[in-house]
Amino acid sequence: MNARIQSERGVIAGPVGAIETLTELPDGAPRAIALVGHPHPLYGGTMDNKVVLTVARALRELGCVALRAQFRGVGRTEGTHDEGRGETDDQLAVIDHARARFGTLPVIVAGFSFGAYVTTRVADALAARGEPVAGMVLVGLAAGTVEGIRHYAPGPVRDDALVIHGERDQVVPLAHVLAWAAPQNLPVSVLGEADHFFHGRLHVLRVLIERWWRANAPAGQ
Repeated sequence: MNARIQSERGVIAGPVGAIETLTELPDGAPRAIALVGHPHPLYGGTMDNKVVLTVARALRELGCVALRAQFRGVGRTEGTHDEGRGETDDQLAVIDHARARFGTLPVIVAGFSFGAYVTTRVADALAARGEPVAGMVLVGLAAGTVEGIRHYAPGPVRDDALVIHGERDQVVPLAHVLAWAAPQNLPVSVLGEADHFFHGRLHVLRVLIERWWRANAPAGQ
């Protein structure tokens, strides 16, 4: 890990027990709190996934407190996989803990694959309690029937959400995400030739996030 990055691993209390977290602090005063969700825990997904790390680091470099948390049953996080329901509750607990520590900064929610699906649920839950997020980043969003065994139906999202998908995603077909986005008139950034894990394209993810930040000023800065 880059020695210049101030990072902290620990656990916080969650709805069903401990949640393992990783916090990376920006170089200057925080401009926002950003929480990044990881891929499906039953298929090897963790908060140290390279796509999750790339998104978190990009947001940290833009001035966010970048948070990651293990989903239920991964690492030191207690509980068992709950198909997105309990994971949403846990993510909300992480955000609440961060707000108690860092103050009422704008909140950005992000995620990769299953984590992106959970992210849409987290945004809905925050909006329902009168605390809408300041921005969303959805990478490789799990939508529709995935690998023939799981089905995801993310709801509509804010019109300035950044949605990134690989043209040759072998896990979540691009057509599924386009079908979800079309009724919302929501743009999708498609990375040509990229697979689900964005092999060889991680640097492009960083560029897209930086451009989105400049265009939308998600933290109100």
